[in-house]
Amino acid sequence: MNFLENSGKALTNMGTFGAYLTAGYDGKFNPMTIGWGQIGISQGKSVFAVMVRQSRYTKELLDKNPVFTVSVPFDTSHKTSLAFCGSKSGRDYDKIKECKLETVPSKEIDVPGISGCMVYECRVIYKTEMSKEETFPECNEKWYKNGDYHTVYTGEILNYKEN
Repeated sequence: MNFLENSGKALTNMGTFGAYLTAGYDGKFNPMTIGWGQIGISQGKSVFAVMVRQSRYTKELLDKNPVFTVSVPFDTSHKTSLAFCGSKSGRDYDKIKECKLETVPSKEIDVPGISGCMVYECRVIYKTEMSKEETFPECNEKWYKNGDYHTVYTGEILNYKEN
């Protein structure tokens, strides 16, 4: 697997269109919309780092089952679904059903990807809880006025596919 071949396109598309971060536990899956992420090398492994606010349902799922997929659309065809998944909580909605998303099984983990996307299958190798004390004041002022910081999950990329 050469995840680097399309990493530039994946990051560009994620910044332009957004992407689905899907986590799951006990047969329940929740795709949330993300627009921030990092692809690279850490500890000798190919990694995808994602940020999840500490108040989010997805964080609960990731803490119970530390695997996730990142599904990055090729184009704007997911615009409506990404808007829904970014504004509604998986505590209240089955987003896959509501958005009529087609899932694709993962090869290496028990959380599916979303069809029509570049899909990264990841296993968390470490996480970092952000805090006010460790975040630059200008970032606190711009992104964290309410104190709802992110947890950064760094996942080893176990598989990459396009579908």
